[in-house]
Amino acid sequence: MSTEPVKVGIVGLGRWAKVLTRAAQKSDKLEIVAGYSRSQEKRSAFEAEFGVKAAPSMEAMLADPEIKGVILTVPNEQHLPVAEAVAAAGKHVYTEKPIANTLESGLEIENLLGKYGVQIMVGHSARLLKGARMIKEAIDRGELGKVAFIEANFSNERALELTPDTWRWYRDKAPGGPLSQLAIHQFDTVHFIGGEIAEVHSIASKLSPVGAEVDDQSMTLLRFADGKLAYIGSCWTSPGIFSLRVFGQAGLMHYELDFNSWDDPDKLHETSTLYIQRGKDGYGLREDLAMPQANMFQDELEMFAEMCAMGQPVELSAQSGNVALAVVYAALESVDKNGAGVAIKDVLNKSRAKIAA
Repeated sequence: MSTEPVKVGIVGLGRWAKVLTRAAQKSDKLEIVAGYSRSQEKRSAFEAEFGVKAAPSMEAMLADPEIKGVILTVPNEQHLPVAEAVAAAGKHVYTEKPIANTLESGLEIENLLGKYGVQIMVGHSARLLKGARMIKEAIDRGELGKVAFIEANFSNERALELTPDTWRWYRDKAPGGPLSQLAIHQFDTVHFIGGEIAEVHSIASKLSPVGAEVDDQSMTLLRFADGKLAYIGSCWTSPGIFSLRVFGQAGLMHYELDFNSWDDPDKLHETSTLYIQRGKDGYGLREDLAMPQANMFQDELEMFAEMCAMGQPVELSAQSGNVALAVVYAALESVDKNGAGVAIKDVLNKSRAKIAA
């Protein structure tokens, strides 16, 4: 990989573009050199805050031969058309999670690889959290023995703040509410930790007083192909938390972070908890594990830089992004069926059939 930073553009200049740009400016492996939004006001404000040149149009950004890839932080329903425009210009694509607003659109984004010969990456940054990586490393070393059960939660108060002029208010734009906005992070993380997911059971309810269309509470059970089970909870009307616990036959590990530091991950290690408990009598011998300072947003952007430089697929692939979204759609179907099991392969096959038709 070249020692020169990879030059990339960014489309959609809202709050999340600012989070990623701050992370990018800490890296010497990539440089955001152009930003575009349909709003002239946002373009000007972004250029003033970050010193990133505002592109006058998408076409102008995509015509720049120095730009090797483009980061998309546009609303979910715009992921497919914007990703296709970027891919058609021969640029590699980074799109925020979820990969798209529908599984059909997500699969069409995945198909851009073969259509245009570019690579696609999805910003499932939660699996890059240092605690999640350390748990996976411990599993791979055999420290926990055979993993049998996983439980996870990702919750915050977003549903209490929704209004009809925000896109997350609407069922078609934020399917399942926290299912597609929060729990999907954990679906991807437990897929990374646990392997192939076979079946989904889910229930949901609506408790927020604001009257949004979307459900705001969800509980989802997963059955993996090897028989292990997982529970993922997501409450959209509570203080924020992200937690992950993995149970093996020889030990367990628990990870929990301070959600207030999510947008500023350089500080996550200061307030996060990670411990390992070994053996059946190990409660009193729990070992607190120190986590080094890390930044999952910088890590994922540097992964994108490597992808752009090498033209090779990376871990945060479109395929894995679609698995996470397929779990969301299987959960939504299960909710409609009062918690009945829904197979992931059936959900994917139905969406592929719709595309083919």
